[in-house]
Amino acid sequence: MSETSPNAQHFLELIKKSRRGKFKIYIGMSAGVGKTYRMLQEAHTLLRNGIDVKIGFIETHHRKETHELLEGLPLIPRRRLFYKGKELEELDMPAVIGLRPEIVVIDELAHTNIEGSKNEKRWQDVMEILDAGINVISAVNIQHIESLNEEIKQITGVEVRERIPDSVLAAADEVVNIDLTADELITRLKEGKIYRSDKIQTALTNFFRSDHILQLRELALKEVASQVERKVDTEVPKMVAQRREKFLACISSNEVTAKHVIRKTARLASYYNSKWLLLYVQTPRESRDRIPLDKQRHLINNFKLATEMGAEIVRVSSPNISRAIIETAEEKQVTTICIGKPHITLIRVIMATNLFNNLLKKLTSSDIDLVILS
Repeated sequence: MSETSPNAQHFLELIKKSRRGKFKIYIGMSAGVGKTYRMLQEAHTLLRNGIDVKIGFIETHHRKETHELLEGLPLIPRRRLFYKGKELEELDMPAVIGLRPEIVVIDELAHTNIEGSKNEKRWQDVMEILDAGINVISAVNIQHIESLNEEIKQITGVEVRERIPDSVLAAADEVVNIDLTADELITRLKEGKIYRSDKIQTALTNFFRSDHILQLRELALKEVASQVERKVDTEVPKMVAQRREKFLACISSNEVTAKHVIRKTARLASYYNSKWLLLYVQTPRESRDRIPLDKQRHLINNFKLATEMGAEIVRVSSPNISRAIIETAEEKQVTTICIGKPHITLIRVIMATNLFNNLLKKLTSSDIDLVILS
């Protein structure tokens, strides 16, 4: 029998999951809340209890109390690389897998690896370590979560470059929020416990403003609450069958609108702990031989973004967009269709209105919801 039966495949997936390492993430609203400090405290506790725990990579940022906690903890030597004339250090993933500690502590989950490394991002290194059966404790700030990128930019005015897909957070067995009040965090900053003295005033007038901190704190608390809710949904038996949500994000070749739709749909799917799909309907005017190269590039980048955030990509060729959306939604058993608002030009409003009316007509006879994302 050449093909694996569904039951056998399910059993293989269960075995693979049981062999995978456990994953714990400390999450915080910003730098300086104490994520690294807490991880090192936990490492000491584990060590005292006879657990084989090692430090894979810790970034103390020259914070005295944090640095002192490294004393007595076994360290895995870092990989040293030369890049643009400088010697830099990275997590040595092969060394971690070769030593096979029971637990490894790896900081800065969203870090971008030096060019030439096996993986582009540290979170990808962590996934390989977990797949090797090693348990990982890591940390990340709320602003590094991919689907919150635009919301973080609106709050802080800063676009965070280093990000992790939401699927990484969803893969965690445990997510712990390290929480401080805005006043406590600002006090720590003024005391020089977060940044050097020459950076304190700049931080106070920019990122570490009280209103920014409160909004970031709210996002962090909501994110952890969502993760707990997901764990309840998957691990606590339900007495009454519930409708399982499944989202379909519909995008065009417009880069900006597509990214909004992708990130917001990913957030919805994350909140409902559900699967989601990304649909691109290729009309005749955007066929492979007619679509401009820049739009092709935007589509490829958006497909990559959606894949990293856990979407299944669906490409359909059709002259009728609304019909293609409905047919895909029915075929894939989608419960909610997500579309973006049109750019306000007369022709686009007219076209979008026709598309919207056609969608509404077709949806009246189905049990599918329609969400228009701002």
